[in-house]
Amino acid sequence: MTVPSSPSEHFRGITIRQPWATCIVSGPKRIENRPRHWSWRGWLLLHAGLQIDRAALDLPPVARTIQGRDLPTGAVIGVARLSGCHHDPAGAPPCDTWAEPGCWHLELADVHELARPVPARGQLGPWRPTDELVARVRQQLPRLPLP
Repeated sequence: MTVPSSPSEHFRGITIRQPWATCIVSGPKRIENRPRHWSWRGWLLLHAGLQIDRAALDLPPVARTIQGRDLPTGAVIGVARLSGCHHDPAGAPPCDTWAEPGCWHLELADVHELARPVPARGQLGPWRPTDELVARVRQQLPRLPLP
């Protein structure tokens, strides 16, 4: 007899400062820069942290992307599938306009923005969400495919 898996087993959370989190859920940003390699592959809850990177608000690609949008904090604002993690070779051009040199680049696909942010606490590094949090997010994305 197999034991049913917990809904949260298929998810991890990632906390991202604003406005970067909104740049991901609103479309163009598909690379998230991190200091360390991530081995996890699968669905990520995109959690907007409590802090706002004020300097980033003036960067042209960020300003264009977030124009007219709210920047919720302290909440899950979307879901994405982490499909890979790589580091650009030394001396090579960045893999993407959003990629920072010297960082590990999380490759995000199948991004879904939530209609209503779900308040939650995040943390540094990948974190495991509660079943309750996953259920609240899945209410807004009932057709989200899982393995």
